[in-house]
Amino acid sequence: MLVLSGCVSPITLNRAVGAYDEAITSAASKQLLMNIARAHHRQPIHFTGVSNVAATFDFRFNAGATPALGGLAGQVLMPIFGGSVAENPTISIVPVEGEEFTKRLLTPFQQSKLTLLLRQRYDIDLLLRLMAQEVRIQDSTRQVAYRNTPSDSLGYEMFRRVVLHLSAIQDQNQLYAEPLILDRTWTISAGSVTAEGFQALEKEFLVLYNKQENTYTLRKQVPGPILITNYDPDTLSPEERAQLSEEATEWNTNDVAFDIRPNRPGGEWPIKGTFRLRSFHAILGFLGRSIGDEPEYHVEKDPRTPPIKRDENPIATMELVVSDSAPPEADLSIRSHDRYYAVNTIGPLARWNQDAFQMLYLLFQMTITDLPRTGVPSITIAK
Repeated sequence: MLVLSGCVSPITLNRAVGAYDEAITSAASKQLLMNIARAHHRQPIHFTGVSNVAATFDFRFNAGATPALGGLAGQVLMPIFGGSVAENPTISIVPVEGEEFTKRLLTPFQQSKLTLLLRQRYDIDLLLRLMAQEVRIQDSTRQVAYRNTPSDSLGYEMFRRVVLHLSAIQDQNQLYAEPLILDRTWTISAGSVTAEGFQALEKEFLVLYNKQENTYTLRKQVPGPILITNYDPDTLSPEERAQLSEEATEWNTNDVAFDIRPNRPGGEWPIKGTFRLRSFHAILGFLGRSIGDEPEYHVEKDPRTPPIKRDENPIATMELVVSDSAPPEADLSIRSHDRYYAVNTIGPLARWNQDAFQMLYLLFQMTITDLPRTGVPSITIAK
């Protein structure tokens, strides 16, 4: 009995953990689809989360004996074993709302989150089509903004061509996305520094003394904003690094700068500028509008762009299927406004759409705040 009890408990626990995990993930995924449908119908976005799962398992075993059937019935006893398992789950569900979450929902993503996903080997064109609201291209005198909005055909087509160009460079493994190392300098009066203070400064900075002005110049290299390039930034000359450091002071934390130079992979189209990132709320709105009000359309790459893979320029950032009945081939679907919504996971673009939905899920996890918890253990087992 003890051995049987010890075997059943881990099996039940493993099954329970897997079942709860699958249910919670499915619920969160369906909420994303539901909110895309709400955005499509211009309704408010809202989320509900599972803050805690407490499942108690009660294992009961019993044993007895009964006379054997036939033969020496009165002299031989047969053992009888029995048992039962009872589960009593308690699931805490709370609405995800409030000022803090609303601010996170409406605040544009920071560049660090884009580069975090980029380092997971996601396609840069998929990332930027989902996360960027516009590209600002720098010419000789000014920046020109091109919006990632299908209703703005001029801006949308330019935006698509720029991200395709970066994708072609990425396909050649020649795309760099690293923090720009900036040279920072400070000047302080030598009279304000004690001997102990000077020793502390030498540990953190390169210290140069100006005898004529009786000042110290402090220099230090610090990581700056992310810069996407078709060259290794470490190969730049000191003059080029100084120029980029000066330009970086004007970049916003919600912008991602890029610098594609000639005589390098993709250098047939030298281009420079910044991508301005969206908020998570704007991403849901973009996907909702793409179903009906502002459908995306095919855009051919720029003639100067190197060849790209056939499946890396789909029409839709994430293709959604809307039908009157539940699509039987869909991995996940929801019913809203008397119609069914699902991500298209069949055909040659199945991987692209699955990656886009996975990316959307990760971006939501980066947006959501910690849910309040009751403090009870997640799973308890009583025997």
